Amino acid sequence: MNHRSRTLLASAGIVLIFFLVQVGTLALVEPFQQEGHQVVEDTSDPTISIAYLVAIVAMTGLMLLAFKYGGESILRLVIIFSGAYIAFYVFEVLAPETLSTTVGGGPINLLAVGGAAVVGLALYLYPEWYVIDTAGILMGVGAAGLFGVNFGILPALVLLTVLAIYDAISVYGTEHMLTLASGAMDLKVPVVFVVPITLSYSFLEDGGPDHVEADGGEEADGEVLDSERLEALGPDGIAALDDEDLDRLADGVIDDLDDDLQAALRDRLPDRDALFIGLGDAVIPTVLVASAAFFIETGPEVGLGVTTAPLPAVTAMGGILAGLVVLLWMVLKGRAHAGLPLLNGGAIAGYLAGALWSGLTLVQALGLESVL
Repeated sequence: MNHRSRTLLASAGIVLIFFLVQVGTLALVEPFQQEGHQVVEDTSDPTISIAYLVAIVAMTGLMLLAFKYGGESILRLVIIFSGAYIAFYVFEVLAPETLSTTVGGGPINLLAVGGAAVVGLALYLYPEWYVIDTAGILMGVGAAGLFGVNFGILPALVLLTVLAIYDAISVYGTEHMLTLASGAMDLKVPVVFVVPITLSYSFLEDGGPDHVEADGGEEADGEVLDSERLEALGPDGIAALDDEDLDRLADGVIDDLDDDLQAALRDRLPDRDALFIGLGDAVIPTVLVASAAFFIETGPEVGLGVTTAPLPAVTAMGGILAGLVVLLWMVLKGRAHAGLPLLNGGAIAGYLAGALWSGLTLVQALGLESVL
């Protein structure tokens, strides 16, 4: 199997992971509500999205400060604890109640505690890619489900829309999300999903995803190789570039070249050993899937094997997966891209299509009845 075929297979693996997060979330929505995890009194109030958005931005800022001032060890422990804590909520729903015991006047599920502890220890002691992915799926299912039962349709739509805009600005504008992703990769924690392309790949030994463009500009040793210089070199000149030359590639230059020059440059760039995609890219759009499954009561139910869901939730899933395929196609061309504009956009478009198909009016589909 050649590298292209392995890359396509890894891409299919990412799609499968997203699907598992979505189906797992749908299966846990009702149990989460029954366990009393719906803590928001007015789930239709769009202002609850603002509070979570402020918290997300604040957490992003704290993480960037930690990377800048040497707080990586503490940050890693916080993320590992968060992963184990969210996994506990998932295990608590799945584990039999007969295994519960009373501690401090309240019931504690021993299997859930044990499962969460195993997740935390595995992440701390041996964060190989399959440990990261397993923990990431548990975190994704738990986080999206908890958000879903607390966010009505309108707050969920507001959350997805604003975060899509924020993601685009932070990747293409300020670029601080790229800095955050690079720093988080070194922590070896489940903030990304990792799907190997080669059998010998080890996330423990990897420094993160290879970039097909260098930092360029002031830090490069020599003149930056922009599209004009590469066009002057031609395919043969590009084929003769050495590693130092590749370090001087301008950001995003590959997108500015014609097909022949792109092919020549890709041949000189190192092959990827794995594909990476952020955990948030799976969680955030799935919030709308969970919200639709919990709050939409009109229209047909669709079977998904382990659970059923209203049509708008299923079409939202389809929209996310369609956006994911487009995103992977763009990323495989050789440049980092903001995921949420495509993924959240696909979720919203798919949801609205399913909601209108189910007989809801646009006002009902948008969750505007309570504010009009």
